[in-house]
Amino acid sequence: MMPYALKNKETSELFSCALENIHGIPYHGVKLWEDREAAEAAAPSFLVERGVDDPWRWEVVGLDEHQAKLCNVKLNNNPNRRVFLTEEGRIDAQ
Repeated sequence: MMPYALKNKETSELFSCALENIHGIPYHGVKLWEDREAAEAAAPSFLVERGVDDPWRWEVVGLDEHQAKLCNVKLNNNPNRRVFLTEEGRIDAQ
């Protein structure tokens, strides 16, 4: 199973926001879905609910398990940090 996230088509930023883990504990991380169909169905309303004015700028992308975990490690639960998926498949943070 491959996790799916939302990537900005222009900047390559992966969409991160306030989330809750399976234990109900809040954290800042990259929103992931378990399959492409679920991601594509949920993404437009998910983005609008979070105040995104241009949901069409975001596309569903597949990540491997390592990339998905690395996103949240690099975000370090900090809403001021952003993560990007490079063309080479690296996860970079700012």
